[in-house]
Amino acid sequence: MEIRAAVCRATHVPVGIESIDIDRPLGREVLVRTVATGVCHSDLHVVDGDGRFALDRGIVLGHEGAGIVEAVGDQVTGIRPGDHVVACLSGFCGSCAQCLSGHPNVCVGGAVARGESAPPRLSKKGQGIPSFAGIGSYAERMLLHENSVVKIDDDLPLDRAALVGCGVLTGVGAALRSAGLEAGQTVAVFGCGGVGLSIVQGARIGGARQIIALDRFDGKLEMARRVGATHVVNTSNDDPVEAVRALTGRAGVDHAFEAVGNTTRSAPSVACRPPAWAATASASTSRGTSTSIARGGSCSTRWSPAAAASTISTRRFAR
Repeated sequence: MEIRAAVCRATHVPVGIESIDIDRPLGREVLVRTVATGVCHSDLHVVDGDGRFALDRGIVLGHEGAGIVEAVGDQVTGIRPGDHVVACLSGFCGSCAQCLSGHPNVCVGGAVARGESAPPRLSKKGQGIPSFAGIGSYAERMLLHENSVVKIDDDLPLDRAALVGCGVLTGVGAALRSAGLEAGQTVAVFGCGGVGLSIVQGARIGGARQIIALDRFDGKLEMARRVGATHVVNTSNDDPVEAVRALTGRAGVDHAFEAVGNTTRSAPSVACRPPAWAATASASTSRGTSTSIARGGSCSTRWSPAAAASTISTRRFAR
C-alpha cells in the first residue's frame, strides 16, 4: 500500500513529504490509520544532527501517534479492526528478563521489530526505510507490533490521546515512578512544555502539597497553574534557586525535575534540593551531552533505549 510520510534523509534540511510503501500486517502486527501525532523534541534532534539514527536510508519520524486499527495479522489476539489505539514507544516482548522483572519499558527481547530476513515494514523502490522508535507516526499509517499499541476508549479524543504515547507517560512516570514521590512532599519543575506539564499533573495526582513550576514564558506558567501548580516562577525575572528557596522557607523541595532537555538547567534543579540530595532529569537531551553536578549526593545518568531520555537518579548520603 502506498502512503505519504515525512521522511528525514539529511540533517539541517527540511523534512520532505514522500510517497512510500507500507507492508501488510504479519503475525502479531497491526495496521493503524494515523489520526493524530505529537511533535516531540526527540524528532527535532534527528533533524538537527543530534540523534543516534543513521540516515543513509532515511527515517520516518514521529513517535507520539494515535489512530484507528484497519487490519491485523493472523496471530493478533488483543486488538481488532476498528479499535482506537495509542502507539507506545516502549514496546515489549513479555518474555525477556527485563519484562519478567516488571520493567517492560527497557525490554531487550526485540520482538516488536521485524527480523532482518523479513520484508521491511516501510520501503521505497524496494529499499527499507526505518521508523523512529519503531513507530514512525509522521505518516498516514503505522505498522506496529500489537505490544507497541495500547487500546483506548473510543470516546477519547485521539489528538489528546496521542500525547500519552511519549510526553505524558514520560512526565507522569517521572513523578509517580522514577522519583518515588510521596503524598505531602514538595516539588519543583523546571520547564513547562509537554513533559513538564505532565510532571506537574503527575505530582498533583501523587498528592504533592506544593508544586512550583518554573519557565521563561508566562503562557506556559498559566497552563501549569491550570493543571496543578501551586506556585509559578518566571525565570526571566527571578533567580530560580532563590525563588524556590524563598517559597519553601529556605528548605528546598523534596523533588526537583529538569524537563527542559538542556544540561545547563540540571545544576539549578539540584541546587533547589536540600543538601546532599539531587534531582531527576525527565526531558530528552541531545546525544553526546554531559551533566556535571558539583554537589553532595550520588548521581548517575541512564539513557532510555526507546526515547533517549536521560534520568538523573540519586541517593542521599548519610551525614
